[in-house]
Order: sequence, then C-alpha cells, then structure tokens
Amino acid sequence: MVFTAFPVGFFAGLFGIGGGLITVPFLFFIFETLNIEVNYIMHLAVGTSFAIIIPTSIVSVLTHNKHKSVEISIIKNYGLFVIIGVLSGTYLASILNTKSLLLFFSIVVYCLGAYLLNLKDRTKRFKSNFKLLPRIILGFLSGFISAPMGIGGAVMNVPILRYFGYSINKAIGSAAAIGSIIAIFGALGFLISGSFLKVDLPFSVGFINIPAFLIFIPITTIMARVGANTVHKIDKGNVQRMFGIFLYIVGTIFIYRYLSI
Repeated sequence: MVFTAFPVGFFAGLFGIGGGLITVPFLFFIFETLNIEVNYIMHLAVGTSFAIIIPTSIVSVLTHNKHKSVEISIIKNYGLFVIIGVLSGTYLASILNTKSLLLFFSIVVYCLGAYLLNLKDRTKRFKSNFKLLPRIILGFLSGFISAPMGIGGAVMNVPILRYFGYSINKAIGSAAAIGSIIAIFGALGFLISGSFLKVDLPFSVGFINIPAFLIFIPITTIMARVGANTVHKIDKGNVQRMFGIFLYIVGTIFIYRYLSI
C-alpha cells in the first residue's frame, strides 16, 4: 500500500484524476491476497478509493487553482447533475458483482483512452457553448459511470471539457474540482450501501477499508501537489497523449483480471 500510494498521488495531480484509476486496481489485488470475500473485493476497492480521493483531490484542486486552471462556473452549473449521477451509479454498483464491475471498468477506460488519443486541439476555437442540456446529460453520465469505478470522474470530464473547447489545463483543473464532489458522495454511498448490506469485511466500515485509507492519505496528499505542479511545466499535448496511453494500460490490466476470474 505504501509503495502504491506514491504513484497514485502523483498521477492524481498530473492528470486531475483523483488517483482512482491506479488505486482501484492495486487495492483490488491487495484485498484479493488478503482473502477478502470475492463478491465484495471490487466494491471494497471502489469504496476505499473514493475515501482516499477526497483529501487528495482537494489538494490537487487547490494547487491547480493557484495556476488559475479551475473554472468555477463549470463547478456551479455542472456539479448538481454529477451528484445525481453518482448516487444512481452507487446504487447500480451495490447490486453488481465483482466480475461485472471489472468488465464495466475496463470498457469505460478503453473508450476514453481512445477518445483522448484521437482528440484534436480545439483551444483556438473556444466558445462558451456548454449549455444546459449537455450539462444535464453529461453531468449525470459522468457521475453515473464514475461511481461504479471508484474514480474522480476526470476520465469523463477531461474529455467532455476538452470537447467543449476548454484548454487541457482548464479541463484538468476543473475536472479535479468536480472529482472532489464525486468522491465525497461516492464515499458516502459506498459507506451506506455496505452498511445496509451488512457486509462483514475486516477492518472496514461499509465498503471502506480503514487501514488502506490511513496509509494512502498522507502520501497521496503530498504527491498530488507534486503532480499538479508538474503538469504546468510540460507540453500540454504530451499530457493528453500520456493520459490516453495511461488509460489503455489500466484497461488492459483489468481485462486480463476479468478473464482470469
């Protein structure tokens, strides 16, 4: 857990992803070696990931905000629909088994990775055209999809904001802010659903593992600041390509695990 926490925090800040895309796979394998009930391994990894994301994403947001990369208007007009999606997605996750969640996770990251690798730069054609209907639909979908995956939603929201013309810096910074909202409501959802299902998992409350939470928090919080500062020093096109390749790697790992169960 200590070894994993360092890259989790760094990539959280670098990509504005909250760290869930790394945390969930690693926690899955860690919990599996500890002989956690197989039907709830993915649920525990996802719920714990959300809890870890909360402070990590807040640090990432504050750092991005210093670089003026957080668009407050996006948060105000988009966040409510994201919350509704998160609550709905959390309910879906509670009724799915681990294998179904693995497949769901893999398909989404492959699709978003392909999108990012093929996305052209629209910064020069920026128009403030993120109207109400797309905010409602896309906000709900990003929250709904993020909840069963245990992620902060940047894999959805960075591409969405890029599509509507925001620069990669603005997209990452704002997605990190939205991610903190998703993490808070996602963690609450998995805490409540795990308690409601009366799961008996070691050293856990609901679907949140306490030791993992305590180990990850101090390390990821520090490393998120390092990652958020790094993104402003490298080529923005490379950041986008790195993000896409990163998603392919994570998706491949989980497809392999899905087939082996």
